[in-house]
Amino acid sequence: MKIDAITLRELRLRLKAPFETSFATTHERRVLLVEVHSASITGWGEITAGETPFYSSENTDTSWVIFTKFIAPLVLGQDLESPADVPALLRPIRGHEMTKAGFENAVWDIQAQMKCVPLATLLGGRITDIPCGVSIGIHNNSSELLKALEKEVAAGYQRLKLKIKPGKDIEIVAAVRKHLPSVQLMVDANSAYQLKDADILRRFDDYDLTMIEQPLGWDEIYEHSILQRLLKTTICLDECVHHVRHARTAIDLRACGVINIKLGRVGGHTEARRIEELCRTKSIPVWCGGMLETGIGRAHNIALSSLPGFVLPGDISASQRYWDEDIIEPEVEVSPQGTIRVPIAPGLGYKVRRKRVEESTVRQEHFRAV
Repeated sequence: MKIDAITLRELRLRLKAPFETSFATTHERRVLLVEVHSASITGWGEITAGETPFYSSENTDTSWVIFTKFIAPLVLGQDLESPADVPALLRPIRGHEMTKAGFENAVWDIQAQMKCVPLATLLGGRITDIPCGVSIGIHNNSSELLKALEKEVAAGYQRLKLKIKPGKDIEIVAAVRKHLPSVQLMVDANSAYQLKDADILRRFDDYDLTMIEQPLGWDEIYEHSILQRLLKTTICLDECVHHVRHARTAIDLRACGVINIKLGRVGGHTEARRIEELCRTKSIPVWCGGMLETGIGRAHNIALSSLPGFVLPGDISASQRYWDEDIIEPEVEVSPQGTIRVPIAPGLGYKVRRKRVEESTVRQEHFRAV
């Protein structure tokens, strides 16, 4: 497939409710969409970088610069045999995985359409109904949080993830576990703790958590291996796994028992599949994490989650949890059983609502092969 043209857009989309983590509160998303053209086929990808460099070193503005100044010139006019060729093509650019993923994933969408198969099938997916969990931001008090959780349980979500930070952790988890004694429950610290906080983190062992996600430094694997030996609760790694080599190191050091695979964080479907395969052979379960994506990013997550190693509920929620109006149709919906059906139409399986995209666009840049 020849890369004939690309459009990069920034959209501004208001969340239905603020989403608070240990490092920031998000009210509005600045979303970057990548539209790639090859012959008569259009593929879509989403750059999932946040507005600030607090989750990773990338953010909306750095992604815009890297894409326009470096990625677009490297890929325009290139004739690719497979989307799996993209990582080698972009190898001269160090890091910037989320920005790269926005382009690579759009190319996967194109190839699936060319082959007239769902993206999940092209990736090697086998799961037809994705088990869904939900991520709950930090709330002001336990009463507000419990009301929010009851709503999510009633909606059918199979697993609840609580965002935590120092001072808003043990008591909150204790209240939730008392109120919901049998629900699958996990916590996500987003690197808010240090190894010296091990005594605090050890207290989570009393609450039958499925896992604690990324408690220590965003780029720290070794200290997680020390902490895991001190805890009964399984550690899940997120921020510090950017490629299969990181995953292999974490597994060999026994730094975790679970790995969260985020498409943007690992650079796209090619590397995500490598990590999934490694973890499956090592009996390490994986699940798909979310980054407050629009329906385009969410559709890519659904396709990824169809791979056989994704045995735990991921952070793939219904469109209506975050947006009054998504940019795809049909919108992503979760069944009463807490699952999402993998679409069977070619490509992403969802139609991009171009009018909604254009109405939300605040800047764009077009690139065309000479």
